[in-house]
Amino acid sequence: MSGNPETTGPPDPGPRFSISPQERDALRVLARLAIANRLFPEQAVPLPGPPQGLLARPCGAFVTLKAGGHLRGCIGNVVGDGPLWDTVAAMAQAAAFQDPRFPPVASGEFETLDLEISVLSPLLPCPDPALVEVGRHGLLIRHAGRSGLLLPQVPVEWGWDRETFLAQTCRKAGLPADAWREPGAALFWFEAEVF
Repeated sequence: MSGNPETTGPPDPGPRFSISPQERDALRVLARLAIANRLFPEQAVPLPGPPQGLLARPCGAFVTLKAGGHLRGCIGNVVGDGPLWDTVAAMAQAAAFQDPRFPPVASGEFETLDLEISVLSPLLPCPDPALVEVGRHGLLIRHAGRSGLLLPQVPVEWGWDRETFLAQTCRKAGLPADAWREPGAALFWFEAEVF
């Protein structure tokens, strides 16, 4: 049975990815503790092991640090190769101490850091760029040996529409703005819980 495309609209991009408020709180505490342990080794507290459920599953995650509203570090892993719990701890430390764009975070900055965690759903091929929803989907393009990724919150922060979001994802990869249309370009989408 086929539906009338004028009345059925585009296919549903699927269920939304989400994590519970308790899981969010646990990850916030973990990320701050991971950074504090590196800054204040004399007061280091062993990181707890991963709880059950989503936090023990492999998921990608990014940790973004801001100071005074300005970016201070951001490192992430698109695909989880271990428990989300471990990924968030590692990305928090990497954002604080290994982002090549910034000097390592100093102990005097710790209390003023704002921390944002983005937990990524599995990365899937985007079936149709027209289905991309600004604010819901993040994008990754791979083409000609290059790749670029933008998290779902980026186009919202910049006020971009879908076309601009696609173009900026290509530019992030160092590709022409319309590279997503080129043969051989692979466009992937994902969702993220950002908190």
